[in-house]
Amino acid sequence: MTVLQIVFLATAALILASALQVVISHNLVHAALWLIVALFGMAILFVLLEAGFLAVVQVVVYIGAIAILIIFAIMLTRRVMQDSGPQTNTQWWIGALIALASFGVIWNTLRQVPGMDMDTPRSPITDESLKTLGLQLSSPDYYMAPLVVVGVLLVAGMIGSIAVARDKE
Repeated sequence: MTVLQIVFLATAALILASALQVVISHNLVHAALWLIVALFGMAILFVLLEAGFLAVVQVVVYIGAIAILIIFAIMLTRRVMQDSGPQTNTQWWIGALIALASFGVIWNTLRQVPGMDMDTPRSPITDESLKTLGLQLSSPDYYMAPLVVVGVLLVAGMIGSIAVARDKE
């Protein structure tokens, strides 16, 4: 095994363990902190993939902005420390089956995409490819619509969290 493979396996184990802690943690603040660890592990994977730009975006946007925003939102609500309600759902197995089926569909889809095998050589990221990515993100013909949809979903999530957190009076 090479050093990169060992780092990858250690990072993957860290991401899986911290993602599990996000789900099973009884304290919301602890769950948010475990989310930061999982997102940092993803940044490490981007570094291993030699995608430095995406690693920096991961740290700045997700860890630096969204995760900190989640922590502030948790701390500003009145139910910060412990939720007194039940922490488990009796229908958890339905969610597990749906997650397993979704994983199978995604795995099967990725196996059918040409160029997703490990034997395909990867092209290095250059300034020209970053310029092309920037143009595609701002072009209505490429990725602008999904980017706007993600923004609308984030705003809807924030409005929903405000509606949940506000007083009923």
